[in-house]
Amino acid sequence: MNCKTLLVHLDDSTHSAARIEFALELAGRHEAHLIGLYVVCQDLTQPIFLHGERAWLAAHEAQRHANLESAQARFMAAGERAGRSVEWRAPGGPAVETAVLHARHADLLILGQYDPDDPSSYIARHFVEDVLMASGRPAIVLPYAGTVSSFAESVLIAWDGSRESARAMADALPLIKRAKFVTVMTLQRHPDSDAPAGIDVAAWLERHSIQAGFAATPKVAGVPTGALLLNMLADHHIDLLVMGAYGHTRVQERLLGGVTRTMLESMTVPVLMSH
Repeated sequence: MNCKTLLVHLDDSTHSAARIEFALELAGRHEAHLIGLYVVCQDLTQPIFLHGERAWLAAHEAQRHANLESAQARFMAAGERAGRSVEWRAPGGPAVETAVLHARHADLLILGQYDPDDPSSYIARHFVEDVLMASGRPAIVLPYAGTVSSFAESVLIAWDGSRESARAMADALPLIKRAKFVTVMTLQRHPDSDAPAGIDVAAWLERHSIQAGFAATPKVAGVPTGALLLNMLADHHIDLLVMGAYGHTRVQERLLGGVTRTMLESMTVPVLMSH
């Protein structure tokens, strides 16, 4: 994958500015064109007093228009300051379907984790998951907590031998070529899995001029894989996790839990996900 067209999702949340800064820095690394896609929640099911419905709707639309103009001005000004090739898009239509359509014309998506304390970060139910699943494009999801002080210097690849993890690793190649440390962590869904060991993946990466170590996750009874991964990210000062998204069906993961769900809810560092 060549990162020549990046797409960053923008909204009215307090985290939009951080996504712009991150996206512009990444675009600079890869001399890429950056699309700012402004998509906000389309749900109007808020309390409306019967006699004030028309006035409320007018005020609501005026506020939406003001927010859009403000977001556009911030994005274009940031692009100009950074000296990057940028493009603004604010299409109408259903949030997920619209985002998916535009995402398919980019090499890499930059999305933000949902922040339960910031109502403006809510776009649609399962917005990130649905865009990731339907667009056919890899995405970097940024955590809402903290700041991204470094990126792709110390990388952890979660490998379980699945189609999704293979796709994610291939999608990550241009991002991790300059990494100082790359570790392939073997994550087996089943004890009797015949998934290739981390050493085989490390050998494949070496042929792409990427030096990687490998290790196996110790089996800890009663501790979910997602929790083990979160601990490893902290213990090894990881600043990018590469993983496949939804190896099981989303229904299974949402009912039973799963690594993808855990990461989207509790991520502490940027995560590159592919499906």
